[in-house]
Amino acid sequence: MHQSPTTVRHLLQRGDFRRLLLTRLSSQFGDGVFQAALAGTVLFNPQQATDPIDVAAGFAILLLPYSLVGPFAGVWLDRWSRRQVLLVANVVRAVLVVGVAALTLAGIQGVLFYVAGLLVFSVNRFVLSALSAALPHTTDRPSLVSANALSTTAGAVAAVLGGGVAIVSSAVLGSGSGAYAALALASAVPYLVASAVVAGFSRPYLGPDHLTVAATVSARDVLHGMLAGTRHVLAHPPAGAVLSVMAVHRVCYGLLTLMTLLLYRNTFTDSSGLFRGGLAGLGEVLAAGAAGTLLAAAVTPWAVRRWGKAAWVVAMLLLGGVGQLVLGGLFEPPAIVAAVLTLGFVAQSIKICVDTTLQEAVDDDFRGRVFSAYDTLFNVTFVLALLVGAFALPASGVSWPLLVVIGVGYLLTALLFARWARGQARREQDTPLALRALPGLRHETGQHA
Repeated sequence: MHQSPTTVRHLLQRGDFRRLLLTRLSSQFGDGVFQAALAGTVLFNPQQATDPIDVAAGFAILLLPYSLVGPFAGVWLDRWSRRQVLLVANVVRAVLVVGVAALTLAGIQGVLFYVAGLLVFSVNRFVLSALSAALPHTTDRPSLVSANALSTTAGAVAAVLGGGVAIVSSAVLGSGSGAYAALALASAVPYLVASAVVAGFSRPYLGPDHLTVAATVSARDVLHGMLAGTRHVLAHPPAGAVLSVMAVHRVCYGLLTLMTLLLYRNTFTDSSGLFRGGLAGLGEVLAAGAAGTLLAAAVTPWAVRRWGKAAWVVAMLLLGGVGQLVLGGLFEPPAIVAAVLTLGFVAQSIKICVDTTLQEAVDDDFRGRVFSAYDTLFNVTFVLALLVGAFALPASGVSWPLLVVIGVGYLLTALLFARWARGQARREQDTPLALRALPGLRHETGQHA
């Protein structure tokens, strides 16, 4: 019986895809454990008062400096074996989390603690960019949407599971420095497992296609690489369009993240009943987000085959705007959980479409730089949103005006992207068939090939 080349079963029949997927699952499970340990140390420490500026500053210190690392990461990912990057980076992270655990156990906060956390997060961005750039080497072009749906969603769920295990463990171990130090240390194990799994690939297997062995990367190399990557994106309109959509979405997502953290830190304090406050309630929120992510993985490949990536992105932006206004505006735990489930569905659906569009539109020799720039954009817009939210949100997290801004942002972006997609479709129809087959002009805005 003929089997569709875009099914999950078809993907899992490939040993190389399974190996890369297992590398991602183990790596992101470790991320979930480490991030939960860090959140417990910084955000839910009973001895530490938390206001919006404190939370935003913590995220900024941990994530924003990656914008300096990102350009180097992109150039390296297009010069070095991505298999080697994944192998070494996971070992480095395992070593770094030991240092974070030691600082946590000693009760050391401030600059040294944040620098140690920043180093772990910086290496983490190498790993995620390398995984995305390597994925097309483990599947075929018609399967890219399904491959992204399965791999990125499974990775996100693995991170949530890691966080959930850490939260449950903290309920047993307690909320002291020793307990959070033990959790941080435990995250080293899945990092080492990921390194061992990816070692099963041969050195050149995951690309880049034209491997350049270089011991160092100069500032001039980085500048030239950034300019070449920028020109490549500008020459491929679908890539630039989806990156713009992702930037707006991440601003909205960052504002909603800070709002949710403050609600569960300072407003939802009742620990009884089905929907709880505090760290336990935040665990319920993570579970809801994971459920939305899983639903997106199941629905998005089918929706893209039926309506195309552009139409599905527009639908998700509309759902994001309406869903957050209707559900989030109630500012009650059950409604917030429902809003987060919706947001998880929207976020993962958009990410699957953006990742696939970049993998299709960008040449392999540029993928490292483009995905690294994408990752930097992913973080910088998120942190900028947190910084804005820090001054716009009260400590309670309750703000109708900011929620209206978020809703309007989603709806306006949906309108603009829909207009762009219609124009792009018309331009492609006017392009002679012979030219559509040329590299750089083979872009899809409708049905998935």
